[in-house]
Amino acid sequence: MNVLVTGGAGFIGSHLVRQLLAEGHVVTVLDNLSTGVREHLPAAGFTFWKQDIRDQVVVQQIIYEKFDAIVHLAAQTMVDASIRDPRFDADENVMGLLNILEAARLSGVRRVLFASTAAAYGDVQAADLPIREEHALQPMSFYGLTKVTAEHYLALYRQIYGLDYVVLRFANVYGERQGDSGEGGVISIFAKRMAQGKDITIFGDGSQTRDFVYAGDIAAGLCRALVTEQVNRAYNLSTQTETSLDELVQILQDISGDELRVSHGPVREGDIYRSMLCHDMAVQALVWCPEVSLVEGLRRTYTYFSKG
Repeated sequence: MNVLVTGGAGFIGSHLVRQLLAEGHVVTVLDNLSTGVREHLPAAGFTFWKQDIRDQVVVQQIIYEKFDAIVHLAAQTMVDASIRDPRFDADENVMGLLNILEAARLSGVRRVLFASTAAAYGDVQAADLPIREEHALQPMSFYGLTKVTAEHYLALYRQIYGLDYVVLRFANVYGERQGDSGEGGVISIFAKRMAQGKDITIFGDGSQTRDFVYAGDIAAGLCRALVTEQVNRAYNLSTQTETSLDELVQILQDISGDELRVSHGPVREGDIYRSMLCHDMAVQALVWCPEVSLVEGLRRTYTYFSKG
């Protein structure tokens, strides 16, 4: 399959590109390298376009290449940045998406995979955990709002133009090559500071929870979504496990063998208190399940950053 990966030099993209190549796909990566890193990708075996998804020239490039599928990962991913600058967030996450969708429909792309987020659900009641895909979408940040808006665009492009799509709502993704920003970034921040012998700060009392899922498992889910017949719907990709930040710190301490000095800061605006996603539909329809445990994934992540 001839696949375009937008944001392919980013954290999740770097895992996905490796898996696509291993499965024998023809891969093109589109990334403006504003947050992505070219060196995080393999040295060869794919085509690289240094482009911005908001540029009109991208539309013509995609039309010319006639891809079978597009995996759209390129986005502004920081909750706090979306609150500081909603216009920038919307420009990247909505207008950039529209460029990709227009190129897809005009060139006969068969399927678009879209990276959405647990932030689409907002802060839910404990009784609603783990969150299922049919739960109301009530984002608390402009980042979450732009992702929900993008999901509506995909559904309407399907209705009007017949463009198939699959939405993947990621839990908090972590792993090697992760930056300090975006969802799941708390693990890379903690792992880096631990490796450097520095203190860490938890924003809140440490009891807030996340559903941490390893990037390699996310890449596997995306690959399954490329070939599933169950399209035009959203799937949660998660471990369906709730882990508090205090528990996260304890696991990292056990892995490193070091005692961490932890301080606490105020809760950040737009942050969700508890999050855990139900992944039953992905298990059934995508024939997918997470394979890397949190302890093993954190060990890989800490080892990666301790070598840096």
